[in-house]
Amino acid sequence: MKKICLFIAGLVISCSVFAQKNYLEESTSAKKQRLQWWQDARFGMFIHWGLYAVPAGEYNGKDGGAEWIMDTHQIPTSEYEKYAGQFNPQKFNAKEWVSIAKGAGAKYIVFTSKHHDGFSMWDSKVTNYDIMDATPFKRDVIKELADACKAAGIEFGLYHSIMDWHQPDANPKQKTAHKPDFSKYREEYLKPQLAELIKKYDPAILWFDGEWTPEWTEEQGKDLYNYLRNLKPSLIINNRIGKARNSMAGMNKYENAAGDFGTPEQEILKSNSKDYWESCMTINNNWGFVKKDHNWKSAEKLIDNLIDVAAKGGNYLLNVGPDAQGEIPEPSVERLAEMGTWLDINKQAIYGTKSLTNYKEGDNIRFTQSTDGKITYAIFDKHSGDEIKISSIQPKPGSKIYLLGVDKPLTWTKNNGGFTVKLPAELPGKYAWVLKIQPVVSKG
Repeated sequence: MKKICLFIAGLVISCSVFAQKNYLEESTSAKKQRLQWWQDARFGMFIHWGLYAVPAGEYNGKDGGAEWIMDTHQIPTSEYEKYAGQFNPQKFNAKEWVSIAKGAGAKYIVFTSKHHDGFSMWDSKVTNYDIMDATPFKRDVIKELADACKAAGIEFGLYHSIMDWHQPDANPKQKTAHKPDFSKYREEYLKPQLAELIKKYDPAILWFDGEWTPEWTEEQGKDLYNYLRNLKPSLIINNRIGKARNSMAGMNKYENAAGDFGTPEQEILKSNSKDYWESCMTINNNWGFVKKDHNWKSAEKLIDNLIDVAAKGGNYLLNVGPDAQGEIPEPSVERLAEMGTWLDINKQAIYGTKSLTNYKEGDNIRFTQSTDGKITYAIFDKHSGDEIKISSIQPKPGSKIYLLGVDKPLTWTKNNGGFTVKLPAELPGKYAWVLKIQPVVSKG
């Protein structure tokens, strides 16, 4: 009888294994269809928020560290856990956060479900080291954010760290008698938590980090990729699920790697790429909240980054780090609002566009094109007097050229190897302007 039961159990396991689809063999067309909404979105908001907002970049009177503060100051696990008792962000308002993102023009949000410190920002059944069980706040912020995103028409994604400084089986550096068992952590902690996140909050994106921990391998990344895609086939997953990322440059070092898109960090690709990619950046110096970090990028710089990324065919994931009270710092809010004002006028040149081979002309003109190739956008941040000259593309005779934000078509003339556009006396908005040209003859 025992042998029969074992045989049946083995058969069930075998059938379940064979029932798993290998999404690593997904066709190019299927991947394109799955990632189309994400690529069309072009602009998302990253949110780094966790216990590290409490120390806010300072430990025992010493500066240093934001979301990495536990590692930066080598804070013992038992000591770091005390921040959970102090985490009570009474000013947190998910609808307000989502409203800020939507007002900025962001089409999706990626929120930190668990950073390297190992603290879970949702009501996890796998551990009590989470926001519901370990803090006085006792609210499931991920549920509130997921619901607010759904109501606002914003796609919702989750960041999750593979590395975990708190979980005993995941951290060989912990000075305890416990012998870490990373495979146990992976199968009994990491995977179950990710399954929870998918089943409870239905994220459109899973954004991994911490893959550089030596215990993690490319094969484990591929296994996890298939595991997650079998739970939700439409998931979009970054390349940090495996080991292919080429340092901060973010693109894959080799082919056939796990993950759907590259992840340049704090930098933008030097040229365009046919591969899917997303540049993640901070508005100031740090990802998590640091009370002394006032090195804010200007709205002009952030808009320029967005234009540069879109012209090169990528996505721009711009980070905010809310404080321990649950508020996004006002300088971030102000700059995001300016980005939204710019996009209100010029969104056609960003959303749902593709990159041209000759995506730029000099330092002050960049191009994007509608996905059907019928409209080309020339985005410029400088011009000479009341006209602008362009030589990299050529409108067809009879083409109409508009300045986004102005209803009437502009006067233009063909010249040696290019064309000149007469600009209005007053340009709409500030920082950068967009010519809408239909149709054009590409020169590159």
